[in-house]
Amino acid sequence: MKVYHEFPPVYDQNSKILILGSIPSVKSREQGFYYMHPQNRFWKVLESLFHETITNRKTFCLEKGIALWDVCASCDIKASSDSSIKDVVPNDLSVIFSTARITQVFTTGKKAHSLYQKYLYPIYKKEDICLPSTSPANAQKSLEELIKEYHILLEYL
Repeated sequence: MKVYHEFPPVYDQNSKILILGSIPSVKSREQGFYYMHPQNRFWKVLESLFHETITNRKTFCLEKGIALWDVCASCDIKASSDSSIKDVVPNDLSVIFSTARITQVFTTGKKAHSLYQKYLYPIYKKEDICLPSTSPANAQKSLEELIKEYHILLEYL
């Protein structure tokens, strides 16, 4: 099924890091925001890293210098299965790079990393750091392991 990324990136001129997923899950597309599957641990990881409860996700990201978007502007995908992604049209990251002072790009999961390397790194020449996926499909990583690996975000903020 052809899926289009229908909500905007989160960023402003104070954003320092850019976190890229592959494309929003079915639940995220339904709710119009990033990492919204109830079992996705992305927001729990950030709450732990920053020692606070996140009530407004967009405001939190902007206050902390975090930009969010995805590699894919559109692609063919079955449900929310990253392994099924094909026929990718990448997002135009220049809108973020021309406004924000991004010092580091992070990708969430191996698929986001491989798509970034294939479609976006050749254009922007900004290396990414691949973090483990916080998706429920990545059940082999515990919340504690994810928090430990995502701690690197704090070094760039």
